[in-house]
Amino acid sequence: MSVVWLDDELWFPPPQLALKEPDGLLCAGGDLSIQRLRLAYASGIFPWYEAGQPILWWSPDPRCLIDRDHLHVSRSLRKHLRKNLSHLIITIDQAFDQVIEACAAPRTYSSGTWITPEMIAAYKALHQTGIAHSFELWHGDNLVGGLYGVAIGRAFFGESMFSRQTNASKLVFAWMVLQLTQWEFSLIDCQLPNSHLQSLGAFTIPRAQFLTILEESVALPDQTHWAPTIGLEVILSHEQSENTGLLRHTRA
Repeated sequence: MSVVWLDDELWFPPPQLALKEPDGLLCAGGDLSIQRLRLAYASGIFPWYEAGQPILWWSPDPRCLIDRDHLHVSRSLRKHLRKNLSHLIITIDQAFDQVIEACAAPRTYSSGTWITPEMIAAYKALHQTGIAHSFELWHGDNLVGGLYGVAIGRAFFGESMFSRQTNASKLVFAWMVLQLTQWEFSLIDCQLPNSHLQSLGAFTIPRAQFLTILEESVALPDQTHWAPTIGLEVILSHEQSENTGLLRHTRA
C-alpha cells in the first residue's frame, strides 16, 4: 500500500489505513496549520519528520499511554525529590518558547532533531491559541526541565521533554500525570514507547482501543484554567495501583 499525499483541503485518511512498516505511517504532505494540527490530534494522528523530509503523519499500532494507575515513581526519584523539594518550583505555560526550544536542541545521543524550525513555529502558534501547553520545572530561577504537548477536550498528547538536571524530566512527567488526572483528563497520549517512558509506567494498547478512548475524551469540555492546583509533594505520596488494567477506560 502506498502513502497517501495530502492536498490543500483539510482532511486525513482513516488511521486504520496506516502502514504496518514503517509502523503507523499514514500520509504525507499538507501543512502545519492550527486547523490541520487540531484535526490530526483529534483523529489520533501526529506529525513526525526530520529536516529535508516532507511532513509525515503517523498513527501507530499499538499506541503508548500513561495514566495515574500505571505511573511508577522509583525510590531513587522519591529520594531525589525529598532532598531538593524546597528548591524546586513547578509551573504551567510560563515558558513555552523556552521549553520547546530546549526540546529541539540536539541531544548527546543524536545528531539531529525532529523538532524543526517549522514545527517550533507551528506549536508556538498552537500555544497562542490555547491548544498547546508547557509544564516547567525550575530550580530557583533556572529552568531545569520541561515538556510540552497538545490538549483537546480531556485528552493530552505529550510531544517532547527535556532535562538539564538529574531527574528533572521524570519529575515534570510524573507531576503532569497527577495534575491532569486531578483535572479529570481521561487520556494522556505518549505516542510511541521508549525505555524512558516505560520506566515511568507508560504502556501500550491497540490502536482501535486508543481511538475509542480518544473519541470520548476529545468530546469532553476543554480545560480552561491552566495553573497548578497541586504541588510536587504529591509525587512522594503516589502509589502505583496494584490493578493496572484499563478498567476505568472500559464501559460496562
